[in-house]
Amino acid sequence: MQKFFVVVTGFLITGLLHFHNTYAQDTARYKGMTVNLDEVVVNAKRIGFDVNSFIKRVEEDTTFYRAFKNLRLLGFTADNDIRIYDKDKQVKASLKSETHQTMNGLCRTMQVMNEKVTGDFYTSKGDYNYYTAELYAGLFFTKGTACVDANGNGTEQGGGSMQRHKAQLKQLIFNPGKPVRGVPIVGPKVAIFNPEVMRFYDFFITAENYLGVSCYVFAARVKKDLGRIDRGDVVINELVTYFNKENFEIVGRKYSLSYKTLLFDFNVRMNVEMTKKNDLLIPALVTYDGTWDVPFKKRETAAFVAKFYVN
Repeated sequence: MQKFFVVVTGFLITGLLHFHNTYAQDTARYKGMTVNLDEVVVNAKRIGFDVNSFIKRVEEDTTFYRAFKNLRLLGFTADNDIRIYDKDKQVKASLKSETHQTMNGLCRTMQVMNEKVTGDFYTSKGDYNYYTAELYAGLFFTKGTACVDANGNGTEQGGGSMQRHKAQLKQLIFNPGKPVRGVPIVGPKVAIFNPEVMRFYDFFITAENYLGVSCYVFAARVKKDLGRIDRGDVVINELVTYFNKENFEIVGRKYSLSYKTLLFDFNVRMNVEMTKKNDLLIPALVTYDGTWDVPFKKRETAAFVAKFYVN
């Protein structure tokens, strides 16, 4: 059994999204975007590193969201830790469990080996009492037998509007930087490569060692001098992605999303590290710390912890 782990440290991830400011040695242009390059990238450019091709690869990348779907194609044992906080940042409900996923072809089943619950994590009917728990379960838990195609897409039909809304929310959280169809107001505002959105950001390509891997790092950070009106249109506060220099696969990503309207608001921070199993890119480390206030739901602040052991 090959071991990898997903660790979410809750509120301890504060500060992870602070990106190291490297003095820009040069700039590049891409579709109207000005990208600051550090000295290492400038030197790499001189010996053949194609900056524009790299940015295009970043723009068109779909492997990050696909990596979460790839978990539907592998057997694994997982330790799960979900915590819901009250307004004083005290845990008011939680779940800790060990689950085991087994594959039979492209169909998976999951057993709950043990589980400890506190507070009102479940309703009296046994449903999840919190939206974050529902989203987590939809991503990492399986009830009964569920089958997918070779791309990890579910073959089951239906699901209704609630399932559609959850799918859109997963896209927003786990595929940052891409527009989300069907999500009013917020959907187009996360498309940082669109001209009307990119003007809110400073862009950087730097070189770093990350998790022991030599990486090119693409970062988008909100401009510090944005006016109040423009700042109100920002959804992605920061998006930093680490790419392996050798094969340009994603090694990790850190990002922060927030938005506020009269109807809803959210503030979410994520950190994801990747690994590979059977040539499939999969999450190796995920951290989540977020608060949501959506219609017909009470404000919800949560964090989760998970460790995976892949067969």
